Amino acid sequence: MEKLNIAIDGPAGAGKSTVARKVAVELGLTYIDTGAMYRALTWKALEQGIDLNDEVSVGKLAYSTKIRLIRSLEGSLRVECDGLDITDKIREPAVSGVVSTVAAYPAVRKRMVEMQLAMAARGGVIMDGRDIGTQVLPHAKFKFFLTASLAERARRRWLELVSLGFNPDLQELVAQISARDKQDENRETAPLTVAPDAAVIDTGGLSVDEVVNKIVGLVTGNSE
Repeated sequence: MEKLNIAIDGPAGAGKSTVARKVAVELGLTYIDTGAMYRALTWKALEQGIDLNDEVSVGKLAYSTKIRLIRSLEGSLRVECDGLDITDKIREPAVSGVVSTVAAYPAVRKRMVEMQLAMAARGGVIMDGRDIGTQVLPHAKFKFFLTASLAERARRRWLELVSLGFNPDLQELVAQISARDKQDENRETAPLTVAPDAAVIDTGGLSVDEVVNKIVGLVTGNSE
């Protein structure tokens, strides 16, 4: 297959990362989880006690932080921050609750996009996030926007946290994801929006494999 790039966008909990990872395996592409990059920076800022409302300090941290996404042979992704494996730590509630604040800063987004473009320069990548089809890879051959109801997305996040050993409150997750939606959609820099040429897929009521098959079918021209 040619060295195509695929962009997948959508709100929190829409299933972007899980789907993108499986599509990457099916199509032999390199998977880049941009959300994990913002989470890694947020985790480091929290660890260092940096005021997340201090845009200048957070922006400087972005340029002094080394983030690596490491793929295993079976397709799973490990996240390293300055050489430390923080794959599980970036999914903790403390990070999830404030990552949208960090991700909204122009300096942070500028640095992250620089790294993302470097990763995608050779083609053959599938990248998921909130501004991939509109800002990072506007010329991607295929673009998808995954969505689902707020209740469904909160339920998925609840299951994810339970699997990690946490005991989250479902209603708190609903409120948290709703607040993040508003912040992502209304931020001045690269807000969450559907690219004009993106295929919108409502993942509610669909299994992960069904969504993956739908995307693979559209890319390969074998969709039903």
